[in-house]
Amino acid sequence: MPEFDKLSVEALVRPEGYDCSCGKHHVCELKYLKIGKGVLPCVTDLLAAMGSKKPFIVCDKNTYAAAGKRVDEILTDAGIDHVLYIVPGDRPAPAEWETGSIIMHYDPTCDLILGVGSGVINDLCKVVAHAIGIESAIVGTAPSMDGYASNSASMEVNHVKVSLYNHCPSGILLDSEIMAQAPMRMLWAGLGDMVAKYIAVCEWRISHLVTGEYYCENIASLMRAAIKKVVDGADGIPARDPDAIQAIAEGLMIAGIGMAYAEISRPASGLEHYFSHMWEMMALERNQPYDLHGIQVGVGTVLSMKIYQKVPEIIPDRAKAEAHMKAFDRAAWEAQVRRIFGKTSDEIIAIEDKTHKNDPARHAKRLDNLIANWDKILTIIKEELPDYDKLIGLMRGLGMPTRPSDLGISIDDTVSAYVGSRDIRDKYLSCSFLWDLGLAEEYADYVRQVAEA
Repeated sequence: MPEFDKLSVEALVRPEGYDCSCGKHHVCELKYLKIGKGVLPCVTDLLAAMGSKKPFIVCDKNTYAAAGKRVDEILTDAGIDHVLYIVPGDRPAPAEWETGSIIMHYDPTCDLILGVGSGVINDLCKVVAHAIGIESAIVGTAPSMDGYASNSASMEVNHVKVSLYNHCPSGILLDSEIMAQAPMRMLWAGLGDMVAKYIAVCEWRISHLVTGEYYCENIASLMRAAIKKVVDGADGIPARDPDAIQAIAEGLMIAGIGMAYAEISRPASGLEHYFSHMWEMMALERNQPYDLHGIQVGVGTVLSMKIYQKVPEIIPDRAKAEAHMKAFDRAAWEAQVRRIFGKTSDEIIAIEDKTHKNDPARHAKRLDNLIANWDKILTIIKEELPDYDKLIGLMRGLGMPTRPSDLGISIDDTVSAYVGSRDIRDKYLSCSFLWDLGLAEEYADYVRQVAEA
């Protein structure tokens, strides 16, 4: 079996995939992939590889201007029948209304959903294609996120952020010259989404020790290689250097392939993503706008790094942890959920009723594993996480937001996001093991102290 982190992007997406020592067969089901400068006209090759005779093209008004208009012209000049749909609104969301809008305008004589855009458009097209039973493909317009090749879509369902697992796009075309012209904030977002992988891989390994969650070291190595590729190219972002943007796009693509291999978002998403999910849910609750996912994730990464700087001070105290669990009050917890989540609180409570994270017997098992493996956990943190000052220096040197206030987010909302992050899904994070150790309140206070430092 080859080492995944040594393979080219093209080798990683070979149709037959790879048998892995983790026991799984890893495959990223791509029929076509092309990344390079000036490759947009190859959209006709993408369609040929997919066997598509009549694609249904989906974009928004911004991605139409960036590349959708040109795709429309290329296909028209090539005599390829197609239908174009521009999702209404200044900033469409990955939500039910937009999904329904696309389905309602879908022409059933089309044989492929071809998105032109980045995160939101790609996720919408994955969901729609899965719902109607056809393939999707994407022409990327910005290196703003890692989900181009993943089989998951980050969606808003009843105002709750969820990962829906459907299908990977079957074709991906990334023109680095077009991507280099994306708004600078979208270029920052791509870097923000990638530095998150430091935390994600760290917490994946910790969860494997504590909960027995599936883990693959080969995929983890692939994610580390993707991070390095993006961080090494970051200096070219301010000048919009197409070569640097291409390296970043390839890194993001590799990260997406890692998620496709794992068939879950875990290799790419940890506490830092949950800060972003929480802030988005708060904004939805209040009918307020929120920032780009990758921008928020970047700030969430900084916050998560601050938390991990303090974790090595912990000496696990079984008595304290058991007393914390014994004192757990379901009514008080529900009141906290209703304060933080508002109208979505019933759905959050339903998640607990299904997963039983607060069950004393399950807590006891996790605590046993935490205490038995604490030295290994500290070693994982040391191995996986970068130097804090270097990471902050990189982000601030590029002009990226690094504090909640840079996004207009209050300290109270930051602390609530930390507290609520444990409840929105059944994923074991740093906030989870701190809760298990009876340190939830102490670390919530710590987040309050250091969030703006």
